[in-house]
Amino acid sequence: MKPQSMLFTIYGEYVRHKGNEIWIGSLTRLLGEFGMTEQAVRAAISRMQRQGWLTSRKVGNRSFYSMSPRGQRRLDEAAERIYPHEGTGWNGRWCMVSYNIPEERRHLRDQFRKELTYLGFGLLTHSTWFSPNNLADKVKEIAETYEITGHVEVFTAEHVGLSEPRQLVEKCWDLESINASYRSFLDTYHPYFEALQAEGELPDNRCFVEKTQLVHQYRKFLFIDPDLPDELLPALWLGKEADDLFSRFYEWLHPGATRFFDDLYEAAPKK
Repeated sequence: MKPQSMLFTIYGEYVRHKGNEIWIGSLTRLLGEFGMTEQAVRAAISRMQRQGWLTSRKVGNRSFYSMSPRGQRRLDEAAERIYPHEGTGWNGRWCMVSYNIPEERRHLRDQFRKELTYLGFGLLTHSTWFSPNNLADKVKEIAETYEITGHVEVFTAEHVGLSEPRQLVEKCWDLESINASYRSFLDTYHPYFEALQAEGELPDNRCFVEKTQLVHQYRKFLFIDPDLPDELLPALWLGKEADDLFSRFYEWLHPGATRFFDDLYEAAPKK
């Protein structure tokens, strides 16, 4: 587990519910539970700050770090998708994005593609991406952030042929591979969950480590699962079973994990 990736998990799972700001001493102690050194944590924090994910302020001789507005948006997006929710049904429309970003701004084009992938878009044709979810506002927000609004167009579209909707999905996403990843998650965590429960009540620091690692592992599905509506999923879709296992494991570990975090968390002084 890389410190920078774990920091996203810590902020998303705990810090964002505590006002979004935390003392660096608390962070180093929390990540120390995973065997990470203070030097490694500080280096990761510095890197995230340079990349625009974190902001900092000094109070006396102490440094407090919070997620930037960009970082908070990323955490909000992740929270919407990582925790199971009831879908409202698909209206049959697609959100489509087309762009023509100049070669001299290639780095922004590559970053924009990564953002679209993270949101769950699939590549239909060259520079044309689509999703059955209503993501137009989020795409506009990203385009504004990267200052590429003059090169991006967003549409709400209705597909009238010639493929069936599920055939379109098969062209754009490798659902078989995603299903295999869910199978791997279930094969690993189902027996592990049962073994942990057999141990009885776990100490709070163990709950914190186990729950954080669980969220950290499950968060990886944000980068591969496009969060398709039920109407477009195959009959055998293991994502639902994985969601159920995650929820049960999470709820069992949550109270102790939260108590441990609260014990190490130091509230930031009021601004």
